[in-house]
Amino acid sequence: MLTGGEYTNHGRQLQPETCQTELNLPRVLCVLSSTLEKLVARNEKLVHELSQEVDGSIRIGKSLNAFHGVRAPSISIPKYLERIYKYTNCSPSCFVVGYVYIDRLTHLHPDSLVISLNIHRLLVTSVMIASKMLDDEHYNNAVYARVGGVSNAELNKLELELLFLLDFGVMVSSRVFESYCLHLEKEMVVNGTGLIKVERALASPKAMLMDERDHNHLNHEPEILVEDDNNSNQSSPLPQILDSELTFS
Repeated sequence: MLTGGEYTNHGRQLQPETCQTELNLPRVLCVLSSTLEKLVARNEKLVHELSQEVDGSIRIGKSLNAFHGVRAPSISIPKYLERIYKYTNCSPSCFVVGYVYIDRLTHLHPDSLVISLNIHRLLVTSVMIASKMLDDEHYNNAVYARVGGVSNAELNKLELELLFLLDFGVMVSSRVFESYCLHLEKEMVVNGTGLIKVERALASPKAMLMDERDHNHLNHEPEILVEDDNNSNQSSPLPQILDSELTFS
């Protein structure tokens, strides 16, 4: 599984945002953001070290290139996860399952690194797919695109890209889900934050993680349709009014 490792980056000691759980936010956001911040910092250090090789080349795989931006977004990982949760109303379990997908990517494509240029697009895409798999009701790609700061067309492409990179392995058993929850909790203890329990409960009794025996009986879950704004000046309605627009380059 993905682990954080050191906080250092280019010889500097990184100070990620203080992990504070607010009453209206699920604890998994705190745990996951801390783990991912450390992972990105470790990989950024590795990229820097590789760039210092004699020939100056960086031997990193290109599997995740579709998720790379021109520059790293200014919004932090904790704030980005909070934004996704706030405006999509996805269940907390979607963030754990999204993390499972990212971890699977790193094992299927070990030469590709999760770094600041791709982590945000990976997150919004993986959480969106997880919501489609877990939640009884979920918003479509148009809403996730607005919340995530990418175009609808780009998110559609990223969704297909992620599915193919995972070889469509998006089923997560209850046993695997529990193991990842325990792993995230252990990461917090190891890093001195203390024990923070990850939510196991799902949004509703119907939104259940599949056991292995149920993998062939997946029900198609309904989407909440959002008006397409391609032919209208109106923006797609959201569960809450966006307090700020977000755009990635």
